[in-house]
Amino acid sequence: QVQLVESGGGLVQAGGSLRLSCSASGRIFTSVTMGWFRRAPGKEREFVAAITRSGGNTDYTDSVKGRFTISRDNAKNTVSLQMNSLKPEDTAVYYCALRFGSGDTNWYLSSTYHYWGQGTQVTVSS
Repeated sequence: QVQLVESGGGLVQAGGSLRLSCSASGRIFTSVTMGWFRRAPGKEREFVAAITRSGGNTDYTDSVKGRFTISRDNAKNTVSLQMNSLKPEDTAVYYCALRFGSGDTNWYLSSTYHYWGQGTQVTVSS
């Protein structure tokens, strides 16, 4: 069993920054891909970013490219999401997710992930 715990959410003004962290515990397979998703009020959960185990490959949804950066520390089993230049439309509950395997095929699909955190609220005021 794997547990994921997010932290770092909060309230910030537009243009500000937040850093989300996700700590994974339990039986972690050698090759796992980590991702961040978000769900805004009244909307479907959407892909935000993902990173391969080596950190050598990352991807972002278009709306956050150039503003968000995903990174990971395998020694600590953590993945982070640095969010800069935040906009009110970034307001959402952010979820950390883990899936087994080292590839990036369809990693923007939430259905391909095996474990999820409980979510952390990010609110950006205008």
